[in-house]
Amino acid sequence: MNGNREQLTVPPDGRPLAEQPQWRQDFPIDWAQDQYVSRRDFTKFMVLTSFAFVIGQIWIAAQSILRRRRPANPGQRIIALAGLPIGGAKAFNYPAEHDTCLLVRLDETTLVAYDQKCTHLSCAVIPQPEQKRFLCPCHEGSFDMATGRVLGGPPRRPLPRITLEVRDGIIYATGREESLA
Repeated sequence: MNGNREQLTVPPDGRPLAEQPQWRQDFPIDWAQDQYVSRRDFTKFMVLTSFAFVIGQIWIAAQSILRRRRPANPGQRIIALAGLPIGGAKAFNYPAEHDTCLLVRLDETTLVAYDQKCTHLSCAVIPQPEQKRFLCPCHEGSFDMATGRVLGGPPRRPLPRITLEVRDGIIYATGREESLA
């Protein structure tokens, strides 16, 4: 046979094609050749996959640039300053609807707000202003109310702080700070 070796099929029983049943003559598939992938096909697949990854990275970079160019969020209204007594706490959602946070008024001029999820296993922390701490009842973790630092228990990281701003007697949440300490 003078044809291309890649096109040559050999029936599994080794008999010549003329001696094979009619169905094998109509469908002469060599299973070993059927699984064969040429270098050209493999290279084409790799180039297309790499191209898809490059497009994905460009999309991520474009989204990042667009996000930076958005106007700054003026803040989310929480409560009127007069409506929060000293030692009082207010739960609110920031930045998204399902992100629960706690605002606490420590004294006449000091306001603090933190994410309400414990950094250990995301249980809700409870404010205890009389002890100046947040308590996580799940595993007895506690956090300093003024700084968000871990006081005891299994948590290793402090509570993420919510930045606040008071404008015209209204308290606004303006950002979120992740502490690495």
